[in-house]
Amino acid sequence: MKPARLLSRLRDSQPPLYECGKDPDYRFSLANERTFLAWVRTSLALLGAGVAVIQFAPYFGIKGGRELLALILSGLSLMISVTAYGNWAAHERAMRLGDPLPAKSKMLRNVAVGLSIVSVLVLVLMAILISKKGG
Repeated sequence: MKPARLLSRLRDSQPPLYECGKDPDYRFSLANERTFLAWVRTSLALLGAGVAVIQFAPYFGIKGGRELLALILSGLSLMISVTAYGNWAAHERAMRLGDPLPAKSKMLRNVAVGLSIVSVLVLVLMAILISKKGG
């Protein structure tokens, strides 16, 4: 099935968010919104870091090192920005319907793994840079 058609079927299967269930306690809705905005800020910070690496990081001595680092950071940014709204909407819908909150998103694990990869890559690139300058 084509992605556009699948999205259309998903949209048609659920009523609009603010028309389902009853309004939850505003404190929970606001907390859910703050969480969403925190993920958006994280996404923007990772995107900014990706741009900064390309523009300002020194050449590490490995061709494509900066580019790989910037791509990973930008990819994490994209993953977070794509996932954050869906998580917000799923939690809001569950609160409105009185359902249990959805299972924890894989986004947390993916961000942790992605940042671990970035950290290892930076350590390797810095070690190569230091060894070339020292030798």
